[in-house]
Amino acid sequence: MTNTIETEHVVIRSIAVSEMANNVYLVTAKESGAQVLIDAADDAEAIKGLIASGAGDTSAEPVLQAIITTHQHWDHIRALPATSAAFPDAMAIAGSDDADAITAAEGVEIARTVDHLDVGDFGGFVLQAIGLRGHTPGSIALLLRDGGQTSLFSGDSLFPGGPGKTWSSEDFTSLMDDLEDRVFDQLPDETQVLPGHGEGTTLGEERPKLAQWRERGW
Repeated sequence: MTNTIETEHVVIRSIAVSEMANNVYLVTAKESGAQVLIDAADDAEAIKGLIASGAGDTSAEPVLQAIITTHQHWDHIRALPATSAAFPDAMAIAGSDDADAITAAEGVEIARTVDHLDVGDFGGFVLQAIGLRGHTPGSIALLLRDGGQTSLFSGDSLFPGGPGKTWSSEDFTSLMDDLEDRVFDQLPDETQVLPGHGEGTTLGEERPKLAQWRERGW
């Protein structure tokens, strides 16, 4: 099943793939036809179908410009080689501190690495990287502002009910610090959170729980 969110200038489509219900997102600019895929997690054929479905969201010829990976974990990159091969003109992008691990795991050369606050203009919409260190060293979220609506593709760093999984107290503190300083302190409550698995939420829904998350340590 494809889920759809429409803002003033773009359409966001998503599907869940694999036994882990990974979310794969496609952003399509209504006017220019520019597209970005976020997390080629699994099931390359289903992802091709998702990309094809975006043709109905634009009045122009759709062009997949980039495949952005939010972090290096295996369940988010299994279809990256096949998807990159099917769309060779789409630039592979990932966080700087995860890029080498992605290439080592899947053999896909990351054409562009990004760090906190780096911006990509895709000709119809802009995505800004937000570094969220902890789940992995190079985890990034992607911020989309369009027509008064703010959407955050959070990867596995933020979910309804808590931050993403970490493997040490230091990593947990790092992730919580980044979430508070770079997300909750900067973005409005109405911000839609579109995570790497499962249902979405809003920052306003999660904000009252931050102290609880700190106290429980996960």
